[in-house]
Amino acid sequence: MKILVTGAAGYIGSHTLVELANAGYEFVVYDNLSNSSKESINRVSKIIGKDILFEQGDIRDTKRVQEVFEKYDIDWVIHFAGLKAVGESVEKPLEYYDNNVIGTIRLLEVMKEYNCKKIVFSSSATVYDEKSPYNYTPLRETDPTGDTTNPYGTSKYMIERILNDLYISDNEFKIVILRYFNPVGAYESGTIGEDPSGVPNNLMPYISQTAVGKREFLSVFGDDYDTKDGTGVRDYIHVVDLADAHVKAIDYINSDKFNANISIFNIGTGFGYSVLKMIKAYERASNKQVPYKIVPRRSGDIAVCYADSSLAKEVLGWEATRDLEAMCRDSWKWQSNNPDGYKEKKCNNAKK
Repeated sequence: MKILVTGAAGYIGSHTLVELANAGYEFVVYDNLSNSSKESINRVSKIIGKDILFEQGDIRDTKRVQEVFEKYDIDWVIHFAGLKAVGESVEKPLEYYDNNVIGTIRLLEVMKEYNCKKIVFSSSATVYDEKSPYNYTPLRETDPTGDTTNPYGTSKYMIERILNDLYISDNEFKIVILRYFNPVGAYESGTIGEDPSGVPNNLMPYISQTAVGKREFLSVFGDDYDTKDGTGVRDYIHVVDLADAHVKAIDYINSDKFNANISIFNIGTGFGYSVLKMIKAYERASNKQVPYKIVPRRSGDIAVCYADSSLAKEVLGWEATRDLEAMCRDSWKWQSNNPDGYKEKKCNNAKK
């Protein structure tokens, strides 16, 4: 079996390649490199000890996707490809709907054409209804979705609906949707990690860039929430645990246990950490001070958000195993070894 992994040069995708290789799966990488680096693929190749089949292209380019399906015997798809910055999506909604939603439709059309009907989709906790009174309870897969606050989240919600309708139209499709919470950390060697282009989209890169001296201070948005220290609480998950969830999803689709009615899973730790707790943990891991300033709350932010991931444990046999210390330690190893991300030492790390 060969898996087509779209967007695999990115943060989560690159770590998933390592776990797929460890599990013995064969894969082909398809990425347009618009917000990622080919260097991540070079480094994954060194980690797993073999060359990686890489095809550059856009998921909206039907002809190019068809060429890849013609060239390789693709049995599965893990679909990461898409734009992912919440703030940018508010400024550029049409780009997000075009890239994420239209791109996914084009990909699914080619999958149908080549009778490839197994897909794991990279979704997000941003699909949940932001106006529901769930702030202090774990989010469950059955909680309301769709009343999102930004085009990024809406695009993920729309794709989930498309996949559901696709299955209704063709019951041969086997679909697993993974709703991520907040991935952090890096591969334990510090070889691959998160390399945001432009403004980071979540807390950890801001903390790590401040610790390494790239930023003067970290802005903490609000200290007057109804939480233990007044700062917002979120569910952070180590990226390697998250990567492993994709392997478990593939295993599940390939098993006799697969049930199309149980195909959406929260992927989180099941509890939350406050912003200040994250800062203090990172200071311990890095032995560096992380200066911060309290600034006003951001519109739309809620006090607490964390996952109920019990369904993933029950059905997929998956649960997070890495703690906050490991998240911060591995993040710091990546950031300190690669202060400029994949740009630094690029020639030395490229495969010969």
